[in-house]
Amino acid sequence: MFPKIMIANRGEIAVRVIRACKEMGVSTVAVFSEADRNALHVSLADESICIGPASVGQSYLNMTAILSAAVACGVNAIHPGYGLLSENEQFARLCEKCSIRFIGPPAEVIAAMGDKDNARRTMRAAGVPVIPGCDLVPDAKAAEREAAKIGFPLLIKARSGGGGRGIRRVYAMEEVAPAFEAAAAEARAAFGDGEVYMEKLLTDVHHVEVQLLCDRFGKVLCLGERECSIQRRNQKLIEESPSPSVTPELREKLYDAARRAAVAAHYEGVGTVEFLLTQDGQFYFMEMNTRLQVEHPVTEMVSGFDLVKWQIRVAAGVPLPFGQSDVRLSGSAIECRINAENPALGFRPSVGRIELLHVPGGPWVRFDTALYQGYEIPPYYDSLIGKLIVHAHTRQEAIRKMQAALCEMVVEGVEHTGDLQLEMISSPEFEAGNTTTAFYEQNFDL
Repeated sequence: MFPKIMIANRGEIAVRVIRACKEMGVSTVAVFSEADRNALHVSLADESICIGPASVGQSYLNMTAILSAAVACGVNAIHPGYGLLSENEQFARLCEKCSIRFIGPPAEVIAAMGDKDNARRTMRAAGVPVIPGCDLVPDAKAAEREAAKIGFPLLIKARSGGGGRGIRRVYAMEEVAPAFEAAAAEARAAFGDGEVYMEKLLTDVHHVEVQLLCDRFGKVLCLGERECSIQRRNQKLIEESPSPSVTPELREKLYDAARRAAVAAHYEGVGTVEFLLTQDGQFYFMEMNTRLQVEHPVTEMVSGFDLVKWQIRVAAGVPLPFGQSDVRLSGSAIECRINAENPALGFRPSVGRIELLHVPGGPWVRFDTALYQGYEIPPYYDSLIGKLIVHAHTRQEAIRKMQAALCEMVVEGVEHTGDLQLEMISSPEFEAGNTTTAFYEQNFDL
């Protein structure tokens, strides 16, 4: 096991990883920007070191500063959390050059799956269904030719990165050229790679993902699936496990496809295979996330696996001591992402001092956050301030438990999305388990 781990992230995920390390008896080093000097993860870690000013590019994305700090502190491994450098193959390679273990899959796997076009071709070869579309298109004219073959509506998508950037919806031929240019420009600015491909836009579908845990000895475990259909502009708002839209027969097919995807990618560590599920029961590979997911707690609740601990153990070369038959999924779990945003003002980010904080409690209620009373939320980073997770024997009980927890939660000093989350999970569509990717825009995007 690693004696000392650096957490190259911030916020609630840094706190989550530090807590797991403490339980494992592993020493921790936190990195922080000048704006995060008073952040919770800084005080929880055994050591902490400032890596730059507030700007993400000069701090949490500054590979030179992070690795210099890691070498100076004598760490054995770096946990990247999610976002930031978690899917950066260059950073993974640099860690290895510094004789520091990157807690994630090998750099080659990150690169192969981060290239969405290559990932599609890899999955096709492995027999995993992929969304109808085309490979990389070099220019707007080629995009128009391929669009005529694919049909409308369609998506123009960046092959690199994620987070909903470099994606454009296209409904008619006259939209193709400007959408191509816009998607390529956004991708180039965000990821340094303007290459895009196209695929059929599947509307009114379910977004379902399968959680994988793989060791370096070829063992692949599926730890259940998650329903992630409630989204706004490709950003997930609510997740649950198991998915109410997946039958036992379909679940086995999804698991089989996810296993084949892991084998084809030579995967190692914690990862997720994302699928789109149509109303007639067909499913298609969308992408593979080579990192820990924001929504990993719902899987932890239903499976009993601490994904962060197992991610660390697998990275240290520990073989998985159990098989798929040992995975027992129980009950239902729901997660609401609490963002410091004002939904009434177009989700305008909200920053300021936390004047009052009350965290919901009770059996199987969990609030992953880096907030504390008196904390000043800085304006430079992602607006996620907490994840509220509940678990119960049945989905209906989980819904009621989440409703109670949201009503109990108090975060004063900033605007947040808690009331919107309560409204969404209390809707008849959610209670019936009929939500698709069109749910938010059809019901709440006013």
